[in-house]
Amino acid sequence: MSQSTLTPPEAPQTDAGSPLGNGLKQRHLSMIALGGVIGAGLFVGSGAGIAAAGPSIVLAYAASGLLVMFVMRMLVIVTLLPWNDPAVTADGPYAATLDRLGIPAAGEIMNVVILIALMSAMNANIYGSSRMAHSLVSRGQGPKALGKVGGGVPRRAVLASCGFGFVTVLLSYWYPDTLFAWLLNMVGGVILIVWGFIAVSQFVLRRRLEREAPEKLVVKMWGFPYLTWVALAGVAGVLVLMALGEDTRVQVVFTGGLTVALAATGYVMQRRAAAARAAA
Repeated sequence: MSQSTLTPPEAPQTDAGSPLGNGLKQRHLSMIALGGVIGAGLFVGSGAGIAAAGPSIVLAYAASGLLVMFVMRMLVIVTLLPWNDPAVTADGPYAATLDRLGIPAAGEIMNVVILIALMSAMNANIYGSSRMAHSLVSRGQGPKALGKVGGGVPRRAVLASCGFGFVTVLLSYWYPDTLFAWLLNMVGGVILIVWGFIAVSQFVLRRRLEREAPEKLVVKMWGFPYLTWVALAGVAGVLVLMALGEDTRVQVVFTGGLTVALAATGYVMQRRAAAARAAA
């Protein structure tokens, strides 16, 4: 009696013999587009709901997003495609699923969907970055030139955000093999540092809130403060691993330098603002 076994598809090899590559495939663009739209839409559009219902509504956002975006989506894909189907890695899971359903021009349909999603993500990020810049200016933490509002819109901040976007497009065109990978690695380091600051802020502010106004502490994190320390240790561990890697060491150094520079600038500006308030 013959016995059949499933063998995983062979990993594509690069010139250096490593199974890892630097190219972006269809699934990478899908993740970037969906992540940008969902993240920007959630943070920009959920402010009114959080202000009205309190921080507990964040749990509802997280639960519904996890259910819809991950469980239901993966359920459809794994029902229609084998786990080792080469089309999943070659064409992307969505295009491969549409091909399996017999929908013609599935690849072109997904390209159009991804293009629209990327444009939507760009629009949402321009909206968020321009309003954030205006908010920083209103608190004395940004250049005053970006604070001018016309027709209820911070036009200069919007134009500055668009300008930075077009500059990055040109740089990506001029340096296609280095800049994009460098930015991806640097963004990963920045996200880790931001999460580290969030964990530290949560630790400090919760301790303060427990002392001064415990009745305002509505949603309590489980396992505090142990899970906070675990999160900080995880962030530090990933940054150490990135510093040990030859391909990511430079990005970690630049990210750390930028973090120190921004922290020092913020400290100086806060000291000046406090001195100005004391003098007034």
